[in-house]
Amino acid sequence: MSVFLIKTLQLLLCFALLIVLHEGGHFFFSKLFGVRVEKFFMFFDWKFHLFSTKDKWFARLFPKVAANETEYGIGWIPLGGYVKISGMIDESLDTEQMKKPVQPDEFRAKPVWQRFFIMVGGVLVNFLLALFIYAMILFTWGSDSLPIRSMTDGFAYNTMAEEVGFVDGDIPVAADGQPIEAWDGTVYRILSKAKTVTVLRDGTEVTLQMPEEGLNLLDMIETDPRFLSVNVPAVVDSVLPGTPAALAGIEKGSRILAVEDTPITWWGDFDQLMGRKNDVLASDCSHEDSVRLRILPMIFTNADGSRTDTVAIQLSEDYKLGFFKLAYQYYYRDSYIHRDYGFFESIPAGIAYGWETLKGYVSDLRYLFSKKGAQSVGSFGTIGNLFPSAWNWEAFWNITAFISIILAVMNILPIPGLDGGHILFLLVEAVTRRPPSDKFMEYAQYAGMILLFALMALALFNDAMKFIF
Repeated sequence: MSVFLIKTLQLLLCFALLIVLHEGGHFFFSKLFGVRVEKFFMFFDWKFHLFSTKDKWFARLFPKVAANETEYGIGWIPLGGYVKISGMIDESLDTEQMKKPVQPDEFRAKPVWQRFFIMVGGVLVNFLLALFIYAMILFTWGSDSLPIRSMTDGFAYNTMAEEVGFVDGDIPVAADGQPIEAWDGTVYRILSKAKTVTVLRDGTEVTLQMPEEGLNLLDMIETDPRFLSVNVPAVVDSVLPGTPAALAGIEKGSRILAVEDTPITWWGDFDQLMGRKNDVLASDCSHEDSVRLRILPMIFTNADGSRTDTVAIQLSEDYKLGFFKLAYQYYYRDSYIHRDYGFFESIPAGIAYGWETLKGYVSDLRYLFSKKGAQSVGSFGTIGNLFPSAWNWEAFWNITAFISIILAVMNILPIPGLDGGHILFLLVEAVTRRPPSDKFMEYAQYAGMILLFALMALALFNDAMKFIF
């Protein structure tokens, strides 16, 4: 099965699950308070649908289900889903219904507090679902953490980090006096907010004063090389047959010693050198220069270090050598600490992990309003690439839980057209004791939908640019 198909199937399964459960939250509270739900659709059904319980063929087979007041179906536009709740202006923009007399089983006939729970139901389900998934991940697979002090080869730092005072080989062990226990993606966020950072340098703890305004998290992770990266010896993990590396005699366990007379110790050294070379190759250099630059002089040892070879490798058309680098997860595999959780242990641990994930995501939202943040907004391609290229249930559920938190946060934003917009208007109504007019709600819905379509267009454009370039 191709990598594209595996990622696509994971993305569709994730979206289908989260959409149905999110809309199920609205549906549950609607039914709880006696509000009529006219439609419950996974994906949008503009102009036509893929399936509906009101279809003639379905009605003949299952007449009792088809007679239900709610139409269940699957649309063809996988941008979300919806429940059409009677007596409110939503994605359906059914303004004609709002001109009719109010019926007791309509949304608008219910008190504010009931309407509030109906609108917050989807967000509540998404958040609780994420906590539940995290808890079940811990119960099923446990957790693995890499103590940062055990990473004895330290980290490599880019120019931005060196200007702050970091030195290659430093190990960050505390921020603002609070210990940094393990290495994971949150370390970037911790360092970006810290006033002081303590590093372990040659066995001695050294405290660095960070910029008073903090560091830009996007700059830290999007620059090449990143603010900090794990030092891993330049050892080859595996080689694809028939590639330039294989033809040159490089094999699993080979260690790169030098490239173009530049000594190589860590994979970071190799990546920087190859990055500069690829930049030149990608520029408008002459054919003669291109041919010359595709020849890569290299010195490497074999797996047991008993033989050293000097070769001139001919790069392929896509500038690839054809080997995979030793990953830090494997290099430090003996340093990981595994912990198993009982069922009742996993619940508070999952809640704590989900809450920290939520706080981190909300904190990072401020970058969305910067130029780089806008450029990082992605759609299906970006989200799909979050999933692994081989099916892995632990990774799938981790990503699904994280996307569920994203959906909860994005939907609670006070933007017309989203749940948060409806909740905002309900809070205004609760304070003023007057609901906004139907005409105002109609215009607000239009404005919100235009904004959401604009954001989707931006996300699709960013994905297209990544694909092209």
